[in-house]
Amino acid sequence: MQMQHLGLIGYGEVGRIFAAGLGAHFASVRVWDIDFRAVPSGLQACASLHALAQNCDLVISAVTAANTLAVAQEAAPHLRPGTLFLDLNSASPGTKLQASQVVEAAGAHYVEAGVMTSVPPFGIKVPMLLGGPQAQALSVRCNAMGMDTRVVAATIGTASAIKMCRSVMIKGLEALVIESYTTARAYGVEAHVLPTLAETFPSIDWEKTGGYFFSRVAQHGKRRAEEMRECAQTVREVGFAPLMAEAIAEKHQWVADQARAGVLDGVEKSAPWQAYADALLAAPKP
Repeated sequence: MQMQHLGLIGYGEVGRIFAAGLGAHFASVRVWDIDFRAVPSGLQACASLHALAQNCDLVISAVTAANTLAVAQEAAPHLRPGTLFLDLNSASPGTKLQASQVVEAAGAHYVEAGVMTSVPPFGIKVPMLLGGPQAQALSVRCNAMGMDTRVVAATIGTASAIKMCRSVMIKGLEALVIESYTTARAYGVEAHVLPTLAETFPSIDWEKTGGYFFSRVAQHGKRRAEEMRECAQTVREVGFAPLMAEAIAEKHQWVADQARAGVLDGVEKSAPWQAYADALLAAPKP
């Protein structure tokens, strides 16, 4: 398995981390993003996705969930035979299966990844589950470069199912905390509510966790909302009504909309959850 030229589709937070962390292991690193900014020296910014796909033997897709399939479809005709296409995106098993089919039909190899927690602060060591016929061979190479991957299936869909089902719980908890804490703050009862949570779930630092949840959703609410729509699709694919997943997506999107409207301007990323709640409560109501 030859891996000398790395290509990263998507140069956002995740793309930047993987480019920096893996660059020393490749003869060249190419990046492409629909909304390009300056790239550090040592990286080659491609003028198009096509140009990147034609010149790399390992391509990592790190875009938003909603663009998972579209990127695979656009890249596939330009991938060299035998190219490994590692899909990090948070998409449903059905979406990943469709993406794999177009990549494999082009003569390349598709490997799905379920990224099991936020990439920061782990960097390239973030725990990832891999799936696909070439997952085992790729896992060995990735782990030799300092990554933390584990193969869960030789078929496509299992890694994504694990990731999506976990996300319903984790991002659901984020949405619940934001809604509960902000409402408790409005009524002035947070000093009573949080201790009762600690009594029921004493292993969780509810004060600290609240601040972390608010800050992550405020910073990445749009991306999280897209992921939750893919979670809803995951539930829908098994014939189950995604009532909770859709509601979670709406809450994350609402926070993202508030942030985009400037409601959270002035709230530091490391601020306590009360600062976020106060800003949301002070915002003009429709």
